[in-house]
Amino acid sequence: QVHVVESGGGLVQAGGSLRLSCAASGHTFSSYAMGWFRQAPGKEREFVAAISRRGGSTHYTDSVKSRFTISRDDAKNTVYLQMNSLKPEDTAVYYCAADPAVVPISPDGNHYWGQGTQVTVSS
Repeated sequence: QVHVVESGGGLVQAGGSLRLSCAASGHTFSSYAMGWFRQAPGKEREFVAAISRRGGSTHYTDSVKSRFTISRDDAKNTVYLQMNSLKPEDTAVYYCAADPAVVPISPDGNHYWGQGTQVTVSS
């Protein structure tokens, strides 16, 4: 089992950048694929980005491609989401998810979830 904790959220102006971090407990972080999801007020949780074990492949939802980058540092048990050119519509609570079996791209998946970190982008 793995426990994940997100950090790095905050308030930023449109066009700005933030880097989210997700720190995982346990000694087998490298065996988990990791993902980021977000949930805006009044909306369903949606997939944002994911990275396979060892970082061999990455996946993004279309709305963040070329603006967001997911990466992982297995030595630090941490996955990152670099968010550039932020837009007001990126405002949401961002969640980290870990999964030992599949790349976490399903918002309803049976993943290990964090508590979330708020990202607010002002116009």
